[in-house]
Amino acid sequence: MGTALITPFLPDGSVDLETVRALAERQIAAGVDMLVPCGTTGEGATLETEEYEAVIATVVETAARRVPVIAGAGSNSTKRTIEYARIARESGADAVLVVTPYYNKPSQEGCFRHYAELASAVPIPIVIYNVPGRTGCNMSAETQIRIAGIDSVVATKEASGNVVQVMRILQGRPPSFRVLSGEDDLTIALIAAGADGVISTASNEVPAEFARMVHAALAGDFAGARELHYRLLDLMEVNFVESNPIPVKAAMAMMGLIHERYRLPLVPPSPSSRERIRAVLERLNLLAS
Repeated sequence: MGTALITPFLPDGSVDLETVRALAERQIAAGVDMLVPCGTTGEGATLETEEYEAVIATVVETAARRVPVIAGAGSNSTKRTIEYARIARESGADAVLVVTPYYNKPSQEGCFRHYAELASAVPIPIVIYNVPGRTGCNMSAETQIRIAGIDSVVATKEASGNVVQVMRILQGRPPSFRVLSGEDDLTIALIAAGADGVISTASNEVPAEFARMVHAALAGDFAGARELHYRLLDLMEVNFVESNPIPVKAAMAMMGLIHERYRLPLVPPSPSSRERIRAVLERLNLLAS
């Protein structure tokens, strides 16, 4: 159970490293298995290089080897992805999460060569990340299985929403290759099909409950996992009422955990979305007193 950590900002817009540290510690205390900073949920695309390095180093220092740190290092440029992966490795990350190149929409062969080039350039474990809703490019099951044959590629975070595609990856993967859900609301369904866990957004808000849900499912306790799934389902859905991480950051501000601050082009949620977020938090007794 990994958490795709948000990146908190101070009112002046700078990175709030003190809160980065506090949030990472909160996650570890709640029983999560991995920390994943600087991905989509962490607004990694808008972090300056110095900020990117500082966030990863802070999470690594806080984790103190109690859990692995998988740093987001994706870009639509293979050269820049290699640069980010080198920074992540030098900052102490245990692995990198690398999204499919976005906007330029590479072919399946282009996707394969992107990861192969990275693997040959930087000696660090790689988790591939397929999220076509954000990238405009879907990596097929066949391509992901092919990429899985590269020695340093250890897992995929699959957020296509295509359950059959995930099943095809599970069917054809090498024995040591891990499949992680990138969709909170499909997590226990995919674990039932053979997946190995999740990199979650909702666990920013409810790390202990989400960890219990995932660990129950992985242990075969699907009755217990379903109970938590349905308790948290409204939260999983409202986190995507607008583009991630707008809702989760708004929620965590309502919980008293962060300053509510975004970087353009992200902006605060609309009044109607904010009310929906608040209503879900109120039902779950998560609002700050």
